[in-house]
Amino acid sequence: MTTTDGAIPGARIALALLLLINLFNFIDRQVLSAVESKIEDTFFPEDEYPRDPVSKQRLDPTIEARMGMLNTAFMASYMLIAPLFGFLGDRMSRWTLVGIGVILWSLASGASGLAGSFTVLFLTRCLVGVGEAAYGPVAPTVLSDLFPVSKRGKILALFYIAIPVGSALGYVLGGQVTDWAGGPEGWRWAFYVVVPPGLLLGVWCFLMKDPPRGQADAGVVARKATWRDYLVVLKTPSYLYNTMGMTAMTFAMGGMAFWMPRYASRERGAGTLGEVNFNFGIIVVVSGLAATILGGIAGDRLKPRFSGAYFLVSAIAMTLGFPFILLSLWIPFPWAWIFIFVACFCLFFNTGPTNTIIANVTHPSVRASAYALNILIIHAFGDAVSPPIIGLINGYSNMTIGFLTVSFMFLFAAVFWFLGMKHLERDTALAPTRLAS
Repeated sequence: MTTTDGAIPGARIALALLLLINLFNFIDRQVLSAVESKIEDTFFPEDEYPRDPVSKQRLDPTIEARMGMLNTAFMASYMLIAPLFGFLGDRMSRWTLVGIGVILWSLASGASGLAGSFTVLFLTRCLVGVGEAAYGPVAPTVLSDLFPVSKRGKILALFYIAIPVGSALGYVLGGQVTDWAGGPEGWRWAFYVVVPPGLLLGVWCFLMKDPPRGQADAGVVARKATWRDYLVVLKTPSYLYNTMGMTAMTFAMGGMAFWMPRYASRERGAGTLGEVNFNFGIIVVVSGLAATILGGIAGDRLKPRFSGAYFLVSAIAMTLGFPFILLSLWIPFPWAWIFIFVACFCLFFNTGPTNTIIANVTHPSVRASAYALNILIIHAFGDAVSPPIIGLINGYSNMTIGFLTVSFMFLFAAVFWFLGMKHLERDTALAPTRLAS
């Protein structure tokens, strides 16, 4: 039974719940970025780790790299555990996995605020990654079983608007709560405030009913997948090109997003940390919200005319974004905010289309594992390594050079997505039968 637009009854409630969860997911991720410089002052005080009086850089050039490792701690556990939960997501109740994950990461986030040392903080960020690993590869597959192929681009775009909105709220919330709490360790409250809503959302998940796998894919019968079935995913050209493009994009976006508050406030004089977090948060939410929705709609609308439309709109957006990110590194503030806005818009434009590609070219029996493998690859070679790299470059040179270095990944992403265009129509058609015989 479906509604007039092809959705399964109860699909909109599930979409709303997963959207809220995803919102707090990205709030939690970017709260760390918003308060990173305050955390550094707590665990690496200047009286013990002095700065050069002229350059204002730390005399120990590895401190920024270690701060970047806080992001790596989350990403490493997230990407390494995601395949396990992807495997489980193909076999057991996905809502149960989501509920467990949300509660775990909410508690771990609160523990981040309680951390008494850098090592303990590092470990709590690892636990946040474990919690999100239970959620990340599973949530899109629930939506894929609730909405038909013709609607997935728009639906997944709606789901992923939580990325810019949540990220922006993370920057704003982190900055505002830290200022409100006051004191040298007011940053701890930024982690505390996300715990209660996370726990409530996690409990709600246990009340949801898991949809049958493949029910929104006409004529598809899901079954228990074998190891040979998973190998089929690695032989799907669209999946491979899409994952390589997402990896390059994640490398650039993850590194820049982590360091942007410090870069704009300390190196470029764009204002206080609170002002920068607020301005950057507004830019991310407005540009990201518009781009994520428009990207999903554009992919769906162009699909009848261009068989590789989801790849095409993503590749064009990344190509157009590259010169704007370069200009933002040299144009003085406040004018640089305009170029950052356009670059963010181009980055977020691909969110809906690229995640729709994964859903459309994989069989429902292996879809959760396909998302999990994608998570592993894009983070292992993307934003798990780029923040420390930028931090290390900053220690020996400056952050502008670090940003410039990673920005060329925009072009690599565009190339991979252009290459994937010719394969998408065939891979989508074969997906319902693409399991090992």
